[in-house]
Order: sequence, then C-alpha cells, then structure tokens
Amino acid sequence: MRLVTLCALVLAAASATAPPAMGAEDATNALHALFDQAWERNLRENPLFATYLGDPRYDDRLPDLSLAAIDASNAADRQLLAAVEAIPAASLTPAEQLNRDLFHRLYVDAIAGHEWGTQYLPLNHMDGVQNLDQVTQLLPFATVKDYENWLARLARFDGYMNQTIALMRAGIAKKLVQPRVIMERVPPQIAAQLVDDPTASPYYAPFKTMPDAIPAAEQARLRTAATKAISTGIVPAYRRFDEFFRKEYLPACRETVGVRDLPGGEQWYQRRIRWFTTTDLTVDQIHELGVSEVARIRGEMQKVIDKVGFKGDLQAFIQYLRTDPRFRYTDPKQLLQHYLAMAKKIDPLLTQYFGRLPRMPYGVRPIPDNTAADNTTAYYQAPSMDGKRAGYYYVNLYKPEERPIYEIPVLSIHEPVPGHHLQIALAQELGELPMFRRDYELTAFTEGWGLYSESLGEEMGLYADPYDKFGQLTYEMWRAVRLVVDTGMHHKGWTRQQAIDFFKANAAKTELDITNEIDRYIAWPGQALAYKIGELKIKELRARATKDLGDKFDIRAFHDVVLGSGAVPLDVLDRNVANWQKQVAAGGPSVAGAGQR
Repeated sequence: MRLVTLCALVLAAASATAPPAMGAEDATNALHALFDQAWERNLRENPLFATYLGDPRYDDRLPDLSLAAIDASNAADRQLLAAVEAIPAASLTPAEQLNRDLFHRLYVDAIAGHEWGTQYLPLNHMDGVQNLDQVTQLLPFATVKDYENWLARLARFDGYMNQTIALMRAGIAKKLVQPRVIMERVPPQIAAQLVDDPTASPYYAPFKTMPDAIPAAEQARLRTAATKAISTGIVPAYRRFDEFFRKEYLPACRETVGVRDLPGGEQWYQRRIRWFTTTDLTVDQIHELGVSEVARIRGEMQKVIDKVGFKGDLQAFIQYLRTDPRFRYTDPKQLLQHYLAMAKKIDPLLTQYFGRLPRMPYGVRPIPDNTAADNTTAYYQAPSMDGKRAGYYYVNLYKPEERPIYEIPVLSIHEPVPGHHLQIALAQELGELPMFRRDYELTAFTEGWGLYSESLGEEMGLYADPYDKFGQLTYEMWRAVRLVVDTGMHHKGWTRQQAIDFFKANAAKTELDITNEIDRYIAWPGQALAYKIGELKIKELRARATKDLGDKFDIRAFHDVVLGSGAVPLDVLDRNVANWQKQVAAGGPSVAGAGQR
C-alpha cells in the first residue's frame, strides 16, 4: 500500500471510534510515514533547527513566531498524536512499538508545553533573539548562495523581532514571565548588538573573511548588502527591543525564582521532572536523593584531603583550591592549549573501552566572547546530520583565572569523549533508526551518560594526581547539589542566595561558575535533575551485569549495548542491558545488538 494512502487511512482512523484492522507491514509503513511527515514539518517550522542539523533547505528562513503559526502548529501536533494512537501497537514489532512510544512521548510533551504557555517565554539569559548571530557558527559560508541565505535571514529579522516582543507582551499579560534576577543579564547582551558601524556587528562577521572562490565583485556586492541590512534592519530592531526590554519587560519580571510561582507552576515542574528524568520520581524523593549523594561524595572528598596531607576541613581545602594560583592560568591561550592537549590524550584510550566508535570527529573551540561571561564552563555542539560539520567542544576562556585546571580532565571526558560526542555521534550514525530517534531529547540518558563517563576517567588513568580526582568529585558533587537546589528553588521556596550558599558549601566550583549554574537552573526548571539520576542508573546496570556475568563481563560490549540503541528512557535501557546479559549468560556473543532499538 502506498504511504500516502496509509497516512490518509491513519488520519481517518484518528477520528473513528476504533482503529481499523491493520497488518504488521501496513502498520509499520503507516507509522514511518507519520515519522517522515512530522520530521519534515519540524524542519519547515524550525529552520534554525534544520540549520543546526546541517539541512540547508531552510537556511534563508527564520521561524514564524506569530501566535497564529504557533497555534496552527499545536493543532497539527494534536492531529499527529491522534494519528499515532490510531496505529495499533499490537500490530508492531517490539522495536517499532518503542519507536511509537517515543514519538508519542514527544508530541504529548509538545502539546502540554503549549497548554502551559512555554511559547510566552521565548528567551532567557542564555539563549534567544539577543544572540541569534551565533547561528553563523553553524553555517559553512562557502558559496554565494550561503551568503545570500544569510542576507535573506537578515531581511526577515525585523519581523522575527516583532513576533518575539509580541510573545513577551502576551506573557506579561498572562503573568508568564522570567525571574528578574536572570533577565538583568540580558541588557548587556543587547548592548553588544547596538553598533554604530555595521561592520562591527556580529551579524557581519561572515563577510569579513570570504572565500577566494567568490569573485571580488560579488564579495563587494554581498558586503554592501550586509552593511545595509544591518544598519537599516538589525540594529534598529535591537534598539526597539532594548527599549521594550528595559521599559516593559524587566519591570514586569518576577522577584521570585521558582517556577512554582507561575500559574500552574507546581504541576508543570512535576511534568518537567518526568520529561527530563524519564522516571516517576517525586520532587521530594529527588531532593532526598540529592541530600544523600551530597553526604556520600563529601566522604570521598575527605579521603582526597587526607591523601594530600592538607591540614584543615573541607571548606578550608575548597578555599585553598579557589585561591591558589598554581591551579589557574592568567592567559586564555594557555587555558585553551591545556584543553586541546587533554582532548588529544583521551582519544587513543577509547578503543580499550568501546567496541564501536563514531566516524565523525570533534574539535575544540572557545565560547564566543559576547556570551562567555554569562555562560557555563563548557558545552558540546553536536555534528550536523549530513556529516559536513564536526562536533565541537566549546570551552569558556572568559576570566581564565576563574577556571581551575584540575577541572579540565573531567570536563573534557564529559563533553566530547567518551561523553557527549561519542554518544551523540554514534546515535546519529544508527541509520536503521528513524530520524527523530537519532536526535532525541532524553536528558537522563544523554547527560547521565556524560556523568557516568566522568567516572571512567579514573579507570583510564586520566586523573593524574589527587587534585584531578578532586576535580572529578567536584563535578559529581555539582550534579548531586543540583538535585537539592533545583528542587529547593522550584518546589520548596528556596531563594537564589540559599541555593548559591548550599552550592558553595559543598563544591569547589568558583563563585562565578556557581552563580552561572544556579541562574541556569532558574531558567531551565528540572533539566539539571536528569544528570545524577541517569548516571546512577547506568552505574547500577554495570554493577548488576558485572556481578551476574562474572568472567563473561566485557566492558567494551557493555558500553556498546548502552549506546547501541541511541537515547532511550531509563526503563528501556534497563531492559536492553538485561536482554544482553541473558544472551551472554546463555553462551551468545558478548556484543551489542541484544537491545530493543
């Protein structure tokens, strides 16, 4: 049966009282037709996401943020959800049932987000229209067409800005606004866009160095068009935004920091917990887990303090680490070189722990100057899906004296390899999975893997001295603290300062990092809870497999099984590992493939 006919059948079934009988092949084909339909719509409606993935078809567009377009997209989501539900799960293989369940999960959450009103919070201090210029880092700028696409986006920017302001005004009316304390970080970001010379604008950066393959006359034409677009469109739009933000939005922002203080905030926070952790844990259970983990890790930290012979308690040791110049660079170039050297040190060790490695490489880049002051210590940017853009490990060189070098090994393990790059690049290369599965948001899995990877650093010999080990414990403590402060602020009514103080009392992070982290948790309720919960699950599964399989346990095969199905909910991961254990115990090969992809 043709896919278009199957789609029509499924959509019709969505309004019927009972789904029609459907054979396994038809059900599978209909399901994948819906996957393809939804994927293409997502790229059309989210052209910046398409650019991120490396799909150039919409590189001349910006999203339509009008309420009419947002409501129309929500209506399409509802129709799609009904169509998925009309496909009988019993007609599908276990692997396709998982695809159906994960796809269903996506659209249930999207609809819930629209109902609550996430569209009225289109930016925070880390991401938004104020730094849209960073899209340039995702684009090749190799041909005239690449530059003309960027010019087309510049031409659309004024309307995009108007739509953003309209959404924020609607948010004010609905009392869905961000906390003032984090939004006070935004005016300096806007100010960086208010240039008198258009060639000083970040939006002009791609035109400063153009490929020799583009004729000089064409280069001149494109540069002239860019300066005009920036001076007549981009900068005036930012001046308008600056006035709106300072005069209307900031005064309307709330003084509290917890999402509980927004309409329906308590219920929304619990939903965020389910989404990010893929568990049914309650807020209070997570808070208590955090308190327990903080106490355990403090015990491990004390062992390091005793080992180095430091005379003083944990707080005195933390103060020593925060202030002694031996642990810091003052030159950002030296800091970058240390990151680069660490990445090169890790790469050759991977074959000892993984049977399958991604084909896609990664690079190391500084976080852009215009956002570095408000950003975290580092982050990872995934490769493009077309294989034309590598993954990148972005490191923060702002105030290098605030960036302790004993954190470099653990951070480099978490972000590129064997953490995020290895996991995400492998997932992208699972060609048998539908596209949405190869770029799926399951934070408990992806960030849980990143945190679990940090523990591999000790086995890999990457923590060269006790201070490096303390750096690893500091990062583990950081994720344990998150369980306490995130739930504290968003559920228990903690103030921002209470959260900062708790963090400072338990981790050797600098005050700059701690403040940036707390503000991130304020802006992104629940996301920070997933790391520790995912890590603990992977460690539990490894301990179980090691105990049950004994001499048959193979660390390379275990890791391949964990990563071999892409990102999956934690209960599915448990099932995948259990199936692999049964296969190995029965005398089967100790390789990936026993999981439910």
